[in-house]
Amino acid sequence: MVEPWLRGTLTEVDSVRRQVLHALDLASEDVERWCAGLSDTEMNARPFELAPVAFHLRHIGRSLDRLLTYAEGRALSGAQMNALATEMAGDALAEEVLAEVRAGLGEAHRRIMLIPQNSYQEKRGVGRALLPSTVGGLLIHCAEHTQRHVGQAVTTAKVVVGVQKS
Repeated sequence: MVEPWLRGTLTEVDSVRRQVLHALDLASEDVERWCAGLSDTEMNARPFELAPVAFHLRHIGRSLDRLLTYAEGRALSGAQMNALATEMAGDALAEEVLAEVRAGLGEAHRRIMLIPQNSYQEKRGVGRALLPSTVGGLLIHCAEHTQRHVGQAVTTAKVVVGVQKS
């Protein structure tokens, strides 16, 4: 199958946002292909003490929310900080986690489309220490960070299913 960035879609969007959106589209497709059929037990499994698939999927949606909040020039809310603290919880229901990551990817797409191209060089502070970044840097990190965690979720899902089949 041809990856999203090679399909000729989103041509009305500038190249930076287009590639970020394509990375999120690929993430969505990979989550559906490799994680959508997992049971609650498989979603929470920790083979070799790896973080569970549920963690990675929660972290994808929630970190996109946090990164885009910084890109928009806002501070994180208490609710965002509370959500961060529960990403590793081991009581995930597969369908709820999948619904959350789907919603998070969709909301990220909507928010990215609202970021103006001429803002990419604007400085942004990240975290409590307000570490230096830019709007463009945060957008690119949305793509790379999401892909990193999708890869980890897919690998863990493959191990879990392989262990279950043994």
